[in-house]
Amino acid sequence: MEDVTLDELRRRLGEDGLVVLDVRTAQEFEGSAGASCDPRQGHIAGAKNLPIEVLCASRSAAEVRALVGVPEGTEVVAYCHSGSRSRFAVQVLRGAGYEARNYPGSWHEWSRDPLLPSAP
Repeated sequence: MEDVTLDELRRRLGEDGLVVLDVRTAQEFEGSAGASCDPRQGHIAGAKNLPIEVLCASRSAAEVRALVGVPEGTEVVAYCHSGSRSRFAVQVLRGAGYEARNYPGSWHEWSRDPLLPSAP
């Protein structure tokens, strides 16, 4: 499956059946911590936070699905700060039966456009 581009995610954000998963820390997600190179802190509006450390501590596909909270087969787009943690998360998510894709631009790219929806 191909990576998700900024343009595709912008168009599809809020679409039924699409889950956007932020795999950064809770502090990065909330905007209380983050990379100084980003003009904004926070997360993509509508995203769910599931830190990569929690995801990787799962012992089974069923446990991953319980954490993500949507049925197997759902399309999940994972992102982080720069696409590295989310690329790893995609492999875990696919192993649990999700149609997972990586957004490699991640928050580093998204935060640069003040018109893109975000939340603190």
